[in-house]
Amino acid sequence: MPKRSYPLPRVYGLLEPGPVVLVTTRRKGKPNIMTMSWHTMMEFEPPLIGCVISGRNASFDALRATKECAINIPTQDLAKQVVGIGNCSGEAVDKFARFGLTAVEASEVKAPLIAECYASLECRVADTRLVNRYNFFVLEVVRAWVDTAVKNPQTLHHRGNGVFAIAGETIKLRSAMK
Repeated sequence: MPKRSYPLPRVYGLLEPGPVVLVTTRRKGKPNIMTMSWHTMMEFEPPLIGCVISGRNASFDALRATKECAINIPTQDLAKQVVGIGNCSGEAVDKFARFGLTAVEASEVKAPLIAECYASLECRVADTRLVNRYNFFVLEVVRAWVDTAVKNPQTLHHRGNGVFAIAGETIKLRSAMK
């Protein structure tokens, strides 16, 4: 079958980088949550994550000021909350209360973890050289938590325009990597 031209604004959906996550921050005592799907692993050890956060929201300002956050990985049972969180501003609303999520104290950062997410990564900003130009933060994971009872997490993957895929079948192939 021949290939056809594809609209450039839709390329993102072809290369989605991984599961949709909930980024938590705390600034001046106020916790916030934002939905994020533009992130990528950059290094194994120490674990580095690159992410784009819009300069038009409260989480950008909080991350820039505090230089720390938590990345919480939800599963499909939180899909409606994930979308709702992404469609409102933390400036106007307590997202933990509105979406019925439980803030849990982290051990290494002030940003809260989300109890209902199957995994949480405590992060500190490692590099800001691309923030002014691209809103791109490099985060170092300083502590990781995972619910070991969740064997095959059904994570959400954003394809664009309100369309999500759910992580499905997994296969295991031999690898020389650790």
